[in-house]
Amino acid sequence: MTIHREGYKYIILATILWVAISWTANHFIPKELFWITGIITFLLFLVWFWIVAFFRLPSRNFVHGEEKIICPADGKVVVIEETYEPEYFKANRLQISVFMSPVNVHVNRNPVSGVIKYMKYHKGKYLVAWHPKSSTENERTSIVIGNDKGDILMRQIAGAMARRIKFYVEENDIVKQNEEFGFISFGSRVDVFLPLGTKINVNIGDVVKGGITVLAHY
Repeated sequence: MTIHREGYKYIILATILWVAISWTANHFIPKELFWITGIITFLLFLVWFWIVAFFRLPSRNFVHGEEKIICPADGKVVVIEETYEPEYFKANRLQISVFMSPVNVHVNRNPVSGVIKYMKYHKGKYLVAWHPKSSTENERTSIVIGNDKGDILMRQIAGAMARRIKFYVEENDIVKQNEEFGFISFGSRVDVFLPLGTKINVNIGDVVKGGITVLAHY
């Protein structure tokens, strides 16, 4: 397991904060109240450890296949429904939404290989990620991958805690299945819009892993 590059600055800041506050507590809190210093140091360690764990990048044996649509994110399936997609398709699509809690790995990966046909970043609100309007009102990016089997839209959605969406692709880029296309910090959601008639392989409530779980088949 390694640390994702998006986490370096957060880990450095957390380390500086841990050392600085622990040093201050150790020098200014009376020695007879050493237990207070111990609690402060321990709590700061837990925060540091959580930040390191959040930006972990575990090694994985990725699942591949031209007929397979691989899950782009770790988390839990919270939505499976046919819905109208107003931004790109302007037609009904099958939507699968994966909620990423603060303890999940937050790398986002391409579900298929193809060409980036559309990419747009939207400023917005920070409603909780499971709010019905988060898909259309929160800060988000919309990315469409196209190949000879059709187009798939992926939408990164910021949540109440997630205030930093990163994306690594641009229109006309050629991408491969399971390569990183983005990262969302501190809890969020990814929506995937598939062609009608796609065979879905997951159910609501399923725990899924990016690059491993097969969401659907063409």
